[in-house]
Amino acid sequence: QVQLVESGGGLVQPGGSLRLSCAASGSIFSINAMGWYRQGPGKQRELVAVSTSGSSTNYAESVKGRFTISRDNAKNTVYLQMNSLKPEDTAVYYCNANLYYTDSDTYRHLEVWGQGTLVTVSS
Repeated sequence: QVQLVESGGGLVQPGGSLRLSCAASGSIFSINAMGWYRQGPGKQRELVAVSTSGSSTNYAESVKGRFTISRDNAKNTVYLQMNSLKPEDTAVYYCNANLYYTDSDTYRHLEVWGQGTLVTVSS
């Protein structure tokens, strides 16, 4: 019913920048929150940044001041601008959305994940 499609990952040198995008599609009624998580090699998945429907944002301490999350509500899209990248930012980045979708004549809640996009920070 609903899917998230991510793009923008790749290889970048330390100190460089990347911009990730995640577009939600399907029978979406409303989106409560969209965010980004990451899972580095041998690590657990962790929250990177989240943007709520009230336009508030939260960031992991490790990315504050370097990463910026933003949303285009008209396009059901969330972005993650990543600057001053470090080798420890290397991970698969996953988009996450907490939303309601239409199902016949009702609305249903759903938490959905993207397929992940690899970000590698290396010289």
